[in-house]
Amino acid sequence: MLPGGDPTEVLDEVVTAVARSRRTLVFTGAGISTESGIPDFRGPQGLWKRVDPNLFTIQNFVSDPEIRRRSWEMRLETRMWAAEPNAGHHAVAQLERLGVAPVVVTQNIDGLHQEAGSTDVIEVHGTTREYACLGCGDRGPIGDVLERVEAGDFDPRCATCGGILKSATISFGQSLDEAILDRAFEEADRADLCLALGSTLSVVPAAYVPLTVARNGGTLVIVNEEDTDLDHVAAHKLRARTGTVLPRLADGVAAIIGASP
Repeated sequence: MLPGGDPTEVLDEVVTAVARSRRTLVFTGAGISTESGIPDFRGPQGLWKRVDPNLFTIQNFVSDPEIRRRSWEMRLETRMWAAEPNAGHHAVAQLERLGVAPVVVTQNIDGLHQEAGSTDVIEVHGTTREYACLGCGDRGPIGDVLERVEAGDFDPRCATCGGILKSATISFGQSLDEAILDRAFEEADRADLCLALGSTLSVVPAAYVPLTVARNGGTLVIVNEEDTDLDHVAAHKLRARTGTVLPRLADGVAAIIGASP
């Protein structure tokens, strides 16, 4: 919540605002997935602290076969494969079913929104659920490549063009997909309210998406346990875990608009 506000009162205000909004945009960061057992990338248990940073740089991945081998081995061991959607993900999907928040823009690469039932998810930083060929752009289920890695193919190549394969995530030094980013900003322009959930709102250009809603005169609502870079432009701030607040928010919206969850 913003300084001086009562958390229950603020939540009630947010519920009313979402129920009355013309179109709410959901924007999510790592905080919504930490409750599913996926550490924040830059947090105390995150990959940035535990793994060689060279593995996350596209230039190193392309130039060094050893980096590619270690990167694919890391993919085999990632906690994401065992993670399941939590109450926060399910609440976001509920807001879509209620018709108030049809689109999710996420910084996350874990695919948990889709598993929870969200059908229109814009993944600005890519997805770990697919592979991508750096040569011809071919994509497919990452499991197809991981099977090859497990069988001893530690530097898998594209079956179509022989190019280097990597997970379909955005590495450091790699450009974001302009079409995906453009669509995220188009959705920001269409929204009159943004729910920014579990993000420090410090990584740009993704963080400009919720900022765009606010600059267009829309309402920015932030749910995060810590301070964020956009607290100063938020209409409401709930300092709480997303998995605790979001189910109450979604149920409250359903009660107001007279819809079943």
